Amino acid sequence: MARGLPSTARLAHFCQKLNRLKTLEEPTMEKSLRRHLTTLELTLLGVGATVGVGLYVLMGTVAQEMAGPAVIVSFSVAAVASLLAALCYVEFEARVPCTDSPYLCTYVSMGELWAFLVGWIVLLQCLISGAAMARSWSHNLDAIFSHNIRSFTEAHVGIWQVPFLAQYPDFLAAVIILVASGYVSSGVRTSSWVNHTFSAISLVIILFIIILGFVLARPHNWSAEEGGFAPFGFTGIMTGAAICFYAFVGFGAIAASSVEARNPKRAVLKATAISLVLVAGAYILVSTVLTLMVPWHSLDPYWALADAFHQRGYSWAGFIVAAGSICAINTVLLNIFLFLQRMVCAMAADGLLFQVFAHVHPRTQVPVVGIMVLGVLMAFLALLLDFKALVHFLSIGTLLECTVLPTSIIIIRFRKAPSGSQDPDSPEGTEQASPEPGQLRSALRPYLRFLGGCRPGAAVAWALGVLVGSAITLDCVLVFGDSALNLPPWGYTLLLLLSSATFLLSLLVLGAHQQQRRQDTFQVPMVPLIPAVSILLNVFLMLHLSYLTWLGLSVCLLLGLAVYFGYGIWHSKENQQKRPGLAVPLGSLEEMVPALQPPSQTPAQEPSHTEQPSSP
Repeated sequence: MARGLPSTARLAHFCQKLNRLKTLEEPTMEKSLRRHLTTLELTLLGVGATVGVGLYVLMGTVAQEMAGPAVIVSFSVAAVASLLAALCYVEFEARVPCTDSPYLCTYVSMGELWAFLVGWIVLLQCLISGAAMARSWSHNLDAIFSHNIRSFTEAHVGIWQVPFLAQYPDFLAAVIILVASGYVSSGVRTSSWVNHTFSAISLVIILFIIILGFVLARPHNWSAEEGGFAPFGFTGIMTGAAICFYAFVGFGAIAASSVEARNPKRAVLKATAISLVLVAGAYILVSTVLTLMVPWHSLDPYWALADAFHQRGYSWAGFIVAAGSICAINTVLLNIFLFLQRMVCAMAADGLLFQVFAHVHPRTQVPVVGIMVLGVLMAFLALLLDFKALVHFLSIGTLLECTVLPTSIIIIRFRKAPSGSQDPDSPEGTEQASPEPGQLRSALRPYLRFLGGCRPGAAVAWALGVLVGSAITLDCVLVFGDSALNLPPWGYTLLLLLSSATFLLSLLVLGAHQQQRRQDTFQVPMVPLIPAVSILLNVFLMLHLSYLTWLGLSVCLLLGLAVYFGYGIWHSKENQQKRPGLAVPLGSLEEMVPALQPPSQTPAQEPSHTEQPSSP
């Protein structure tokens, strides 16, 4: 072998490091929490965690710049994509209760590198979301005071004309973020009645907007004279749907509370579906009245709802809407910080982020350093970046994260379950009699003999890789086939047929294999069909985002990879546990993704984290 080139054993060992799975402890929180939440309570929890971002941050921008009145269709498509992703999220939470967002879900299924990237993206999304929410908060407060704050700042600082930067520094948005981070760092818990009060105010404001909005509706605003219903065409609708996807991320609150549900297998699924339907209905109705009250091109995206009432001469109604939006944004902003606290502590405790972020203050039980550092970064983004630029960067990370989730579901379902996680309700001896997940179904072996000689899981791994690759190819052909690729009609049709056939064949190969069946927890129905459709739809929406959005995501991922390979891979707790014996075989690339270790093999208990609300 040439000097300087790594050996096969070293390369295999390096790949094993990137794909090592997290060992799990027995969940103690599940035993201490009382199962008392009903389907109704879970539904209200999901509605309260979801409503807010779509109404006061995304709706005006999507309607004014991307879809026009067809923002209704954008929210509908985003709701379908969110429902598919939510089903996968719920199964993960049922398998691994009290998890720290999709980060841990990916860590136990796909490996350390993927988990770090998902966690890194979630952290960045929280920073961008918090900055966008703070700027919306600032604009609505400025509207209450007749834009005197903006006029004062522009008069004393000036107006900037730089791409991606705001026209003026928003000091008020930066201050509200610093206040929120200080509030969370002090260890003060936001009581449930405060969250319920703000959620009730938000619901009342939504009903007020819908009722008064329909009274003031003018169907002429959807006419051809004003640009028509879909002025930006199908591409604009799909771009708006990609942006609107972030408006439905609150379903994580239901999944995180599954351990407190009376009947988690049924209640969590019903609550997720009902809450998404209710929230989607609210978004569709509000966007309908918004674009019927005033022409879509005259909206101010910074405070679209309040501005619509001001344009119609109902300033008192605009004041009420602006005050209600501030209440809703306060709740969401605090929940973002509380989720950041939990996320940073979890990644730092696993050794993937700097250990100083895992240090918990002995009195407040809060990772003060992590919260304050992220709070300063978030305030810096809110101070300088333009509101529209923040909105454009919101959804791409969430879509990527929700594309990894269904992929992880397929991996988990076709992998042999750990011995400590077998279904407790199954009769003794059933495990030995049942076929191993990943094996070809016995009824199909005479027809698929070419797959019968594969070891369990090998054909599934290949089929999953082909499924994801063909989904990306199919989406690229659909999105860019007529424009960027400039394909002739016969070439476009040929690629479309080949990629579609490959996608369907890989789906059939996956369905021909045995998968895990558990009766004690919720499982996504029709696997692998639903996860495959979720992957296909999420990638389709991602490809409609702008090149600059993809460039920003690429830069963020490169920064994350630098942090991981410079620090995380060497300080990972899983690396420290495996280092003494180096028991992992080096010569087989087939073992790059080892089986999930049972909870009984967990060597050391992790530092306890304070329980916090789930992602907003």
